[in-house]
Amino acid sequence: MAEEQIRGDSLTDRKRRRAKEAIRRAALDLFRERGFDAVSVTDIAQRAEVGRTTFFRYFGDKQEVLFSDPADAAAEASQRVSAPTDLIGSSIAAALAAARRLVVGYVEDITADPVAYKRHQELVTSHPELYARSLVKQRGYADELAGHLQSWGATPSTARQAAEIGLACFYAGQAAAKDDPRVLARHVDLAFDRLCR
Repeated sequence: MAEEQIRGDSLTDRKRRRAKEAIRRAALDLFRERGFDAVSVTDIAQRAEVGRTTFFRYFGDKQEVLFSDPADAAAEASQRVSAPTDLIGSSIAAALAAARRLVVGYVEDITADPVAYKRHQELVTSHPELYARSLVKQRGYADELAGHLQSWGATPSTARQAAEIGLACFYAGQAAAKDDPRVLARHVDLAFDRLCR
């Protein structure tokens, strides 16, 4: 049985996901072929075989194609992470343990296709406007992580602190791994390890 059927996705959900993925693939292929600045929304829609209206149903602009919605990314990563058996409360240790599982899971998701990850990162780092957009999105991921920790019973201040530390561990792991997708998750995990020494 297909994974999407196991998760109970409706036909509409599957169609939406396929349309979004077709648009993403088309955009990345075009950006690689022509360069980011030489590609229009119309070009992407034509390559993906969708209308411009469909493009704008899922993405606000061509930059947005490169970035996941923070809520979607957090939800995908959290699907594989079980909730703590006890409420987190004000325990920073418990909040960091939960954040670690969520952040490492997220990194495993985004690096599952190492070639796509490297292409994405090269594109983002070579365009200042995309890099700025990436930093804004990462703030969104921290907000989603804090919200998720609160849903597991963390106090707001504990959730926020753990989320910010989680984001710092992501950055530290990127630097240590030299952003190599094959070892990035391991280095992010090691960054969390260093907190406990």
